[in-house]
Amino acid sequence: MSKLCFLGTGGAFAAKERDNTSFILDSGKTLILIDCPGSIIQKIYKLKFNPRDVSSILVTHIHPDHIYGLPSFVHSLMLDGCSVNLLGSKESINFCKKLLDLFNLQDKRIKFRFNFVSLNPGHSFQLASSLSCTSLKVPHSHSSLAFHFYFEEEKKELLYSGDTPIHPPLFREAAEIDYLVHDCSAPSRFFRKYPSLHSMHTNSIELGRISQKTGIKCLIPCHFFSELDYSMSEIEREIRRNYNGKLIIPEDLTKITL
Repeated sequence: MSKLCFLGTGGAFAAKERDNTSFILDSGKTLILIDCPGSIIQKIYKLKFNPRDVSSILVTHIHPDHIYGLPSFVHSLMLDGCSVNLLGSKESINFCKKLLDLFNLQDKRIKFRFNFVSLNPGHSFQLASSLSCTSLKVPHSHSSLAFHFYFEEEKKELLYSGDTPIHPPLFREAAEIDYLVHDCSAPSRFFRKYPSLHSMHTNSIELGRISQKTGIKCLIPCHFFSELDYSMSEIEREIRRNYNGKLIIPEDLTKITL
């Protein structure tokens, strides 16, 4: 059975309880890493996985909390003669190449290699024998992509929004989906206090309302702001004002069987 395994569930500021959001999709045969913030190798080991089994890394966008662990990932495996696919928008891939070059991590002496794959919105591709994916454009950054995964053996679908405000085309894509992993950065009171957040992220009231309207079967909120004072119970209460489907509020190192 495929698994969704959270390495982190927090926003841009890491905290004691939550690191930056990233996760692994375990297809049973290979590991797919989505985003690559810090201490990524250690967290992979904490989940009882081997980082050498990662076959692909998908990058949602080029903000630091989503990519700053890439040099460390390569440096930790620099003596291994292995290659990993690195996939993202053209902007993300070009930026990641420059980031690696700052540390000379594409030098000939480095045995580890990335296969760089630039994706356009609507690009469909195979990640494993029974796992395929389609990239989707979302607002937040000029480089941002969401990812729609298809688990062919389980006949299940999972969509990951990345960082984004509510984006109607994304929810049309996600209508009645098995699993939606979506930005839920804070309760609505903080969005009232800081209105500019509406253009970048999603609050728990908005997420619950549109997830109910579009028939999301299982909602998994993430990317919780650690710098603001609220509890997960407030997030849950706001989502539950409108949403009555299955709700999983993950912690770091949570594993979910799909």
